[in-house]
Amino acid sequence: MKYVLILAEEVSGVNFNQVLETSENTLRYSLDNSQALLKFEGVTPGFLEGKQTYTYSEIMEILNSPSWTEED
Repeated sequence: MKYVLILAEEVSGVNFNQVLETSENTLRYSLDNSQALLKFEGVTPGFLEGKQTYTYSEIMEILNSPSWTEED
């Protein structure tokens, strides 16, 4: 599985038939709502070409950061 972060304003261009999320409502957003996380398997969807892809361990490091997870 591969992971990509996109800007929130790019969500309208997502083809949900090519990613593992089913709609805008199932996306995970950063705490400031500026970025969204997408997951896909196999060939990179055309609308994500040129974007940085992350491995599971790389994306988990990002998602556990203060911009994605509230601190207790």
